[in-house]
Amino acid sequence: MTFFDKLKKMDIVTLLIIICLNIISTVAIYGATAGTKLDGLHKNNMLLSSFSLLLLLTVALFDYRILFGKLIYILYASGIGMLLFVQFKGENINGAVRWLSIGSLQLQPSELVKIFTILFVADMLNKRKGKKLRFVQDVLPICLVFLIPIVLIMKQPDLGTALVFAGVLISMLWMGNIRMRYMLLFLGTVVILIGSVVWLYYMDNELLSKVTKPHQMARIQTFLDPASDPDKSWHVKNSMLAIGSGSLTGDDGYFLEQGYIPYAYSDSIFVVIGEKYGFLGSAVLLLLYFSLVTRLINVVIGNKELAGSYVVIGIIAMFVFQIFVNIGMHIGLVPLTGISLPFISYGGSSLITNMIAIGIVLSVSLHKAEPAMNIPELAGATEKERTEI
Repeated sequence: MTFFDKLKKMDIVTLLIIICLNIISTVAIYGATAGTKLDGLHKNNMLLSSFSLLLLLTVALFDYRILFGKLIYILYASGIGMLLFVQFKGENINGAVRWLSIGSLQLQPSELVKIFTILFVADMLNKRKGKKLRFVQDVLPICLVFLIPIVLIMKQPDLGTALVFAGVLISMLWMGNIRMRYMLLFLGTVVILIGSVVWLYYMDNELLSKVTKPHQMARIQTFLDPASDPDKSWHVKNSMLAIGSGSLTGDDGYFLEQGYIPYAYSDSIFVVIGEKYGFLGSAVLLLLYFSLVTRLINVVIGNKELAGSYVVIGIIAMFVFQIFVNIGMHIGLVPLTGISLPFISYGGSSLITNMIAIGIVLSVSLHKAEPAMNIPELAGATEKERTEI
């Protein structure tokens, strides 16, 4: 397929959704920073969006299959190397060491490592050709591939990004055809850990405070018992009030203008949309997200090669988890944690990573083989058997 053939077959609907999300981002960032010391940040966002869109198109035209093999090992190893380097030479911002300074620019390696890890594990899953995953030979190595960046990211500390990795791990194992008993064991462990935290909070608060960091303990307290300390639940309470005050079409942004919403241009950008543009503005954003995820799912359904499907599944999980947690933490559904809203929050590393991810999905779509049902158990089945199913 020639360069121009690829351009003609590009998924225009997905591109339009991404452009709309970037426009909403710029408008929301302007609303959050206008008249403040950060006034003009929306202009930087426009430039960053334009650059990342070109990057998206470049990645989309590049055959993603070239990444599998030795190259993906190099990418993953370089990502882990950057995370290690952050431990020694990273920039400390607000008590967290997550960024590397490159001149006047700041890079957050953990964002790029998401993509490298998804590609690496997709390659591992693809080698099984859809067969059931073996615990020692497959499940444990895949968990280790995710565990290494999770541990390094937790040391920064960055619980939000670490949780994204965990969410992607569960999704890729499930779609990679893990045996049910292994998945139940995995999920049971997670439930026990969460249950233990809740039990310790109410039964032995002192012990829980010893095994968690102060900011983590504060977030647990804010979620489980917000009335116990109004100061610690201040952020979530104001976020919910701000979103509620937006009503149907939005208001003048009282909570935003009074500075009651910390980091309104980044992690709390959904609060800005909820307050200034109301339920309708929030609904438009959620509809765009729904449309995007639907388009990505269609790529999986219409793709014959398992490797590409596993990559797209990992990317879908990454987006869905971030969207759910970011919005959920501002309306009291999940504990507060630092996690960006895809394509909307201000942040170069986050936006570039998300645009690269979409570029990879479009590459899978452009370079897919003849469409076939992509069910792990059907890998290697004849066309007649697929049709019968």
